[in-house]
Amino acid sequence: GDSIVVAPSQTLSNEEYHMLRETATKVVRHLGIVGECNIQYALHPSSLEYCIIEVNARLSRSSALASKATGYPLAFVAAKLALGIPLPEIESAVSEKTTACFEPSLDYIVTKIPRWDLDRFQGMSLEIGSAMKSVGEVMAVGRTFEESVQKALRMCHPSVDGFVPRLPLKKAWADTQDLQQELAVPSSTRIFSLAKALHSGMSVDQIHQLT
Repeated sequence: GDSIVVAPSQTLSNEEYHMLRETATKVVRHLGIVGECNIQYALHPSSLEYCIIEVNARLSRSSALASKATGYPLAFVAAKLALGIPLPEIESAVSEKTTACFEPSLDYIVTKIPRWDLDRFQGMSLEIGSAMKSVGEVMAVGRTFEESVQKALRMCHPSVDGFVPRLPLKKAWADTQDLQQELAVPSSTRIFSLAKALHSGMSVDQIHQLT
């Protein structure tokens, strides 16, 4: 919900990717799921330890994002499978040459960023957590990670110029604002605090420790 999503994954090693992929296949086969399903993981950053957070055996917001990002019509294919039509007999709506059993491959980067409009709600904290606060989301496509992120941020609000050390709506930073505290606490404006930290000369390692 309130997380930034980048596809394809930029930080997973080949071993981690195939481990999670194989696990997903085993879970789906064990549960006997036919159709659409997405699995969310929590992966330890320095080991191969992981946990399954949730399994959604249905079409969801994540499904819509995956369909838009890859061009693979998940809802269409799931409906065909429900009618008993096997994957090899479902033609790809994208290439019109292959079948639905071929996995899509991306030569571009997709970034999804939530759009918050918390100023409309009086007394609403800018901090974010497990409860979803965003009112929408934007999706951008670029040849590089940097291009994709810049496009997505600019679409979040007309006053946002991208990954810059300025708040939306040209708001001023609070005089007493502690940059380290702003980085340590997840909020709807933390990505701009990241830009401010880099602009002020803070190292990537310092930012990594704080966030």
